[in-house]
Amino acid sequence: MDAFSSELAGTVLSWEVCCVRILLSFSAGAIMGLERKFRMRFVGIRTLVLICVSSCVIMLLSIYLSRVLFEGSGDPARLAAQVVSGIGFLGGGAILREGFNVKGLTSAAIIWTAAALGLSIGAGFFFPALLALMISLVTLVLIEFVEERFFPAEELKVLYLTCSETQPPLKVIKSLVAKYGVVVTNLNNASFVEGVLKVSYEVRIPKSVDFENLAHELCQKFKIASVELR
Repeated sequence: MDAFSSELAGTVLSWEVCCVRILLSFSAGAIMGLERKFRMRFVGIRTLVLICVSSCVIMLLSIYLSRVLFEGSGDPARLAAQVVSGIGFLGGGAILREGFNVKGLTSAAIIWTAAALGLSIGAGFFFPALLALMISLVTLVLIEFVEERFFPAEELKVLYLTCSETQPPLKVIKSLVAKYGVVVTNLNNASFVEGVLKVSYEVRIPKSVDFENLAHELCQKFKIASVELR
Protein backbone atom coordinates (compact mmCIF):
# COMPACT_ATOMS: atom_id res chain seq x y z
CA MET A 1 0.00 0.00 0.00
CA ASP A 2 2.85 2.39 0.85
CA ALA A 3 4.58 1.60 -2.42
CA PHE A 4 1.38 2.24 -4.34
CA SER A 5 0.83 5.54 -2.48
CA SER A 6 4.32 6.70 -3.43
CA GLU A 7 3.70 5.71 -7.04
CA LEU A 8 0.35 7.48 -7.02
CA ALA A 9 1.95 10.83 -6.22
CA GLY A 10 5.10 10.23 -8.28
CA THR A 11 6.06 10.07 -11.92
CA VAL A 12 5.90 6.29 -12.27
CA LEU A 13 2.87 5.53 -14.43
CA SER A 14 1.27 2.14 -13.94
CA TRP A 15 -2.22 1.31 -15.13
CA GLU A 16 -3.50 1.43 -11.56
CA VAL A 17 -2.02 4.90 -10.99
CA CYS A 18 -3.54 6.19 -14.25
CA CYS A 19 -6.98 4.79 -13.36
CA VAL A 20 -6.96 6.35 -9.87
CA ARG A 21 -5.90 9.76 -11.19
CA ILE A 22 -8.55 9.73 -13.90
CA LEU A 23 -11.24 8.74 -11.38
CA LEU A 24 -10.11 11.52 -9.04
CA SER A 25 -10.30 14.05 -11.86
CA PHE A 26 -13.79 12.75 -12.69
CA SER A 27 -14.82 13.33 -9.05
CA ALA A 28 -13.37 16.86 -9.00
CA GLY A 29 -15.15 17.82 -12.22
CA ALA A 30 -18.42 16.29 -11.03
CA ILE A 31 -18.30 18.20 -7.72
CA MET A 32 -17.81 21.53 -9.50
CA GLY A 33 -20.46 20.62 -12.07
CA LEU A 34 -23.00 19.88 -9.33
CA GLU A 35 -22.41 23.33 -7.87
CA ARG A 36 -23.16 24.89 -11.27
CA LYS A 37 -26.30 22.77 -11.74
CA PHE A 38 -27.64 23.70 -8.30
CA ARG A 39 -27.38 27.33 -9.42
CA MET A 40 -29.03 26.49 -12.78
CA ARG A 41 -26.08 27.65 -14.89
CA PHE A 42 -25.57 26.38 -18.41
CA VAL A 43 -22.05 25.07 -17.71
CA GLY A 44 -22.95 21.81 -15.99
CA ILE A 45 -21.69 18.43 -14.85
CA ARG A 46 -20.83 16.88 -18.21
CA THR A 47 -18.88 19.91 -19.40
CA LEU A 48 -16.69 20.18 -16.31
CA VAL A 49 -16.17 16.42 -16.01
CA LEU A 50 -15.00 16.26 -19.63
CA ILE A 51 -12.67 19.24 -19.14
CA CYS A 52 -11.18 17.87 -15.92
CA VAL A 53 -10.77 14.28 -17.15
CA SER A 54 -9.35 15.29 -20.53
CA SER A 55 -6.87 17.66 -18.87
CA CYS A 56 -5.82 14.81 -16.57
CA VAL A 57 -5.32 12.44 -19.51
CA ILE A 58 -3.28 15.04 -21.40
CA MET A 59 -1.06 15.51 -18.34
CA LEU A 60 -0.62 11.74 -18.02
CA LEU A 61 0.20 11.52 -21.72
CA SER A 62 2.72 14.34 -21.33
CA ILE A 63 4.46 12.52 -18.47
CA TYR A 64 4.33 9.23 -20.41
CA LEU A 65 5.91 10.76 -23.50
CA SER A 66 8.64 12.39 -21.45
CA ARG A 67 9.48 9.49 -19.11
CA VAL A 68 8.83 6.45 -21.29
CA LEU A 69 9.18 7.27 -24.97
CA PHE A 70 11.87 9.93 -24.68
CA GLU A 71 13.51 8.38 -21.58
CA GLY A 72 13.44 11.58 -19.52
CA SER A 73 14.71 13.89 -22.26
CA GLY A 74 11.29 15.34 -23.12
CA ASP A 75 9.52 18.26 -21.46
CA PRO A 76 6.33 17.11 -19.66
CA ALA A 77 5.07 20.69 -19.46
CA ARG A 78 4.69 21.20 -23.20
CA LEU A 79 1.30 19.52 -23.62
CA ALA A 80 0.09 21.07 -20.35
CA ALA A 81 1.03 24.51 -21.67
CA GLN A 82 -1.17 23.91 -24.72
CA VAL A 83 -4.11 23.09 -22.44
CA VAL A 84 -3.58 26.32 -20.50
CA SER A 85 -3.56 28.39 -23.69
CA GLY A 86 -6.34 26.48 -25.43
CA ILE A 87 -8.83 26.36 -22.57
CA GLY A 88 -9.25 30.13 -22.86
CA PHE A 89 -11.27 29.70 -26.05
CA LEU A 90 -13.71 27.40 -24.28
CA GLY A 91 -13.96 29.79 -21.35
CA GLY A 92 -14.58 32.70 -23.71
CA GLY A 93 -17.55 30.86 -25.18
CA ALA A 94 -19.21 30.77 -21.74
CA ILE A 95 -19.27 34.59 -21.50
CA LEU A 96 -22.50 36.13 -22.75
CA ARG A 97 -23.64 39.71 -23.15
CA GLU A 98 -27.28 40.45 -22.39
CA GLY A 99 -28.08 44.09 -23.04
CA PHE A 100 -25.83 46.17 -20.80
CA ASN A 101 -24.89 43.17 -18.66
CA VAL A 102 -22.18 40.54 -19.01
CA LYS A 103 -22.89 37.03 -17.71
CA GLY A 104 -20.88 33.84 -17.56
CA LEU A 105 -17.63 35.20 -16.12
CA THR A 106 -17.83 32.84 -13.13
CA SER A 107 -18.57 29.87 -15.39
CA ALA A 108 -15.58 30.78 -17.56
CA ALA A 109 -13.38 30.94 -14.46
CA ILE A 110 -14.69 27.52 -13.35
CA ILE A 111 -13.68 26.08 -16.74
CA TRP A 112 -10.14 27.33 -16.07
CA THR A 113 -10.26 25.84 -12.57
CA ALA A 114 -11.45 22.45 -13.86
CA ALA A 115 -8.58 22.35 -16.35
CA ALA A 116 -6.09 23.27 -13.63
CA LEU A 117 -7.45 20.56 -11.34
CA GLY A 118 -7.24 17.98 -14.11
CA LEU A 119 -3.64 18.87 -14.90
CA SER A 120 -2.69 18.82 -11.21
CA ILE A 121 -4.31 15.45 -10.56
CA GLY A 122 -2.78 14.04 -13.73
CA ALA A 123 0.66 15.09 -12.50
CA GLY A 124 0.08 13.54 -9.06
CA PHE A 125 -0.13 16.95 -7.40
CA PHE A 126 -2.98 15.78 -5.17
CA PHE A 127 -2.84 17.94 -2.03
CA PRO A 128 -2.70 21.30 -3.89
CA ALA A 129 -5.49 20.07 -6.19
CA LEU A 130 -7.66 19.10 -3.20
CA LEU A 131 -6.95 22.41 -1.49
CA ALA A 132 -7.77 24.33 -4.69
CA LEU A 133 -11.04 22.37 -5.05
CA MET A 134 -12.06 23.16 -1.45
CA ILE A 135 -11.18 26.85 -1.80
CA SER A 136 -13.09 27.02 -5.10
CA LEU A 137 -16.22 25.54 -3.49
CA VAL A 138 -15.95 27.91 -0.52
CA THR A 139 -15.59 30.81 -2.95
CA LEU A 140 -18.59 29.76 -5.01
CA VAL A 141 -20.91 29.04 -2.07
CA LEU A 142 -19.94 31.11 0.96
CA ILE A 143 -18.42 34.18 -0.66
CA GLU A 144 -21.47 34.48 -2.90
CA PHE A 145 -23.57 34.76 0.27
CA VAL A 146 -21.27 37.52 1.57
CA GLU A 147 -21.49 39.36 -1.76
CA GLU A 148 -25.29 39.19 -1.82
CA ARG A 149 -25.49 40.29 1.81
CA PHE A 150 -23.10 43.25 1.73
CA PHE A 151 -22.65 43.96 -2.00
CA PRO A 152 -25.99 43.19 -3.66
CA ALA A 153 -25.72 42.40 -7.34
CA GLU A 154 -26.85 45.13 -9.69
CA GLU A 155 -27.91 45.03 -13.32
CA LEU A 156 -27.71 47.80 -15.88
CA LYS A 157 -31.14 48.44 -17.35
CA VAL A 158 -33.18 51.23 -18.92
CA LEU A 159 -36.14 52.76 -17.06
CA TYR A 160 -38.85 54.06 -19.43
CA LEU A 161 -41.34 56.66 -18.23
CA THR A 162 -44.37 57.84 -20.21
CA CYS A 163 -45.35 61.24 -18.79
CA SER A 164 -48.78 62.77 -19.21
CA GLU A 165 -47.50 66.26 -18.37
CA THR A 166 -43.96 67.65 -18.06
CA GLN A 167 -40.76 65.72 -17.48
CA PRO A 168 -40.08 65.16 -13.76
CA PRO A 169 -36.87 66.80 -12.48
CA LEU A 170 -33.92 64.42 -12.68
CA LYS A 171 -32.80 65.21 -9.13
CA VAL A 172 -36.22 64.34 -7.74
CA ILE A 173 -36.32 61.08 -9.73
CA LYS A 174 -32.88 60.15 -8.40
CA SER A 175 -33.83 60.78 -4.79
CA LEU A 176 -37.06 58.79 -5.08
CA VAL A 177 -35.61 55.69 -6.73
CA ALA A 178 -32.60 55.77 -4.38
CA LYS A 179 -34.93 54.62 -1.58
CA TYR A 180 -35.29 51.34 -3.47
CA GLY A 181 -31.55 50.96 -4.05
CA VAL A 182 -31.79 52.08 -7.69
CA VAL A 183 -29.11 54.44 -9.03
CA VAL A 184 -29.84 56.64 -12.05
CA THR A 185 -26.59 56.90 -14.04
CA ASN A 186 -27.72 58.93 -17.01
CA LEU A 187 -30.66 60.46 -18.89
CA ASN A 188 -30.76 58.21 -21.93
CA ASN A 189 -33.37 59.85 -24.15
CA ALA A 190 -36.39 62.15 -24.13
CA SER A 191 -38.93 62.55 -26.94
CA PHE A 192 -42.26 64.37 -27.29
CA VAL A 193 -44.60 62.68 -29.78
CA GLU A 194 -48.33 63.46 -30.25
CA GLY A 195 -48.63 65.16 -26.90
CA VAL A 196 -46.92 62.34 -25.01
CA LEU A 197 -43.50 62.74 -23.40
CA LYS A 198 -41.37 59.59 -23.23
CA VAL A 199 -38.22 59.64 -21.09
CA SER A 200 -35.67 56.88 -20.54
CA TYR A 201 -32.97 56.69 -17.88
CA GLU A 202 -30.01 54.33 -17.58
CA VAL A 203 -30.15 52.79 -14.11
CA ARG A 204 -28.27 50.32 -11.92
CA ILE A 205 -30.89 48.20 -10.19
CA PRO A 206 -30.52 45.42 -7.59
CA LYS A 207 -32.06 42.07 -8.47
CA SER A 208 -34.17 42.12 -5.30
CA VAL A 209 -35.80 45.52 -5.91
CA ASP A 210 -39.58 45.83 -5.39
CA PHE A 211 -40.30 47.22 -8.85
CA GLU A 212 -44.10 47.20 -8.48
CA ASN A 213 -44.02 49.57 -5.49
CA LEU A 214 -41.41 51.73 -7.22
CA ALA A 215 -43.56 52.05 -10.34
CA HIS A 216 -46.67 52.79 -8.23
CA GLU A 217 -44.91 55.57 -6.33
CA LEU A 218 -43.54 57.11 -9.53
CA CYS A 219 -46.99 57.12 -11.12
CA GLN A 220 -48.60 58.70 -8.06
CA LYS A 221 -46.08 61.46 -7.43
CA PHE A 222 -45.34 62.58 -10.99
CA LYS A 223 -48.56 61.67 -12.85
CA ILE A 224 -46.70 59.18 -15.01
CA ALA A 225 -48.89 57.09 -17.32
CA SER A 226 -46.64 54.03 -17.48
CA VAL A 227 -43.33 52.73 -16.12
CA GLU A 228 -41.25 50.01 -17.84
CA LEU A 229 -37.93 48.41 -17.09
CA ARG A 230 -35.94 46.69 -19.86
